[in-house]
Amino acid sequence: MRYIENPYDCPVTRAMSIFGGKWKPIILNCIGESSLRFGKLNQLMPAISNKVLSNELKELETLGLIERKEFKERSQRVEYTLSDSGKSLMPVLHEIANWGNSNQAKKIVTEMVK
Repeated sequence: MRYIENPYDCPVTRAMSIFGGKWKPIILNCIGESSLRFGKLNQLMPAISNKVLSNELKELETLGLIERKEFKERSQRVEYTLSDSGKSLMPVLHEIANWGNSNQAKKIVTEMVK
């Protein structure tokens, strides 16, 4: 985890220290209200490596944003769900998604890939 120095106690900086970064918001959004296994998360996010996904999931669990549940079965099964703290971020992620669907965001991405 990378902590962002926050000498002025900025709430945006605090929030980005917790769930910011390239993958954490995407992982949280993918899990959403469901319960997902590692393999399914990997399918939903093909650009992330197994190692990075594993590390990000461990960090999100340490931060208390997701819960990891192990099932004692013949072949070990693990599922990830959002904790109450993780669920509290869903309205924020929905607003980010709304902006990502806007013409402004689409125009910016079009310019980025030129």
